[in-house]
Amino acid sequence: MKIAFVGAGRLAQTLAAAFHRTEIEVVAVFNRSRPAAESLATMAGACKVCETPQQAADMADLVFITVSDDAIGTVVRQVNWRQDQCVVHCSGASEVSVLEPAAVQGAAVGGFHPLQIFSDPTIALPRVAGSSVAIEAEGSLELELNRLAAAVGYRVIKLPPGARGRYHAATNYAASFMLSLLREACDLWNSFGVSDQEALAALLPLTRGTLDAATAKGLAGAMAGPISRGDASVVALHLRELAELGEDTVDFYRSVSMRQLRLARDKGHLDNAVLERLDKTLRES
Repeated sequence: MKIAFVGAGRLAQTLAAAFHRTEIEVVAVFNRSRPAAESLATMAGACKVCETPQQAADMADLVFITVSDDAIGTVVRQVNWRQDQCVVHCSGASEVSVLEPAAVQGAAVGGFHPLQIFSDPTIALPRVAGSSVAIEAEGSLELELNRLAAAVGYRVIKLPPGARGRYHAATNYAASFMLSLLREACDLWNSFGVSDQEALAALLPLTRGTLDAATAKGLAGAMAGPISRGDASVVALHLRELAELGEDTVDFYRSVSMRQLRLARDKGHLDNAVLERLDKTLRES
């Protein structure tokens, strides 16, 4: 199928380059910023830079709508779609129903959301293979999107209708929320004079090591620290020290630690008495 992109941001540039690298034909791109469109066109093997979304859509069998979530509906309503076309957005949060104006005209519609960070396409491109993509589509479009995913090396997660809110919230836990945990850790070290730069130099290797362990051993198997060991006295020490920094700091620690208890139970190394002592320490401190 001939592919066009409407929207030429970093996600689109990465996908276009990945498709071109595997000899999937990208024929057209439209973007309000012509330099961005020209950048994508170069990465896609010198495809045509179009003047309107309609011109790009007219050249393609499969159109990727890769604009911001708020703009998807507006773009789709601007185009006259054909019955033999496929229209896909790459949003994680927006329901496929936002493409209804295309579906009403007979086009097949779906979602194709790569689970990657696209802050720099040159970094993102080598990481396409081995990453995952959430696909929501039916029939021949689902088959085609699965084929594209396999060609570039994505693992496929089949996303049912109506699950996007929970799906997208989970991706934030695995990505951006991890930064909030590191921010909290840096704040604690800032309180006794260690800068963010020094803190991250020390803490990021711990983070990477934890992720490597989770890859090898699973979430519960990768656990370390006082809750993993059943050290209620250390947890109590943490809570006393954090109380000096304010109730909000204690509440945050307690909330995360209560979820750690589930992993400790899953790990199976602690007996019920130890787990109950940890729970009591966290609740009553």
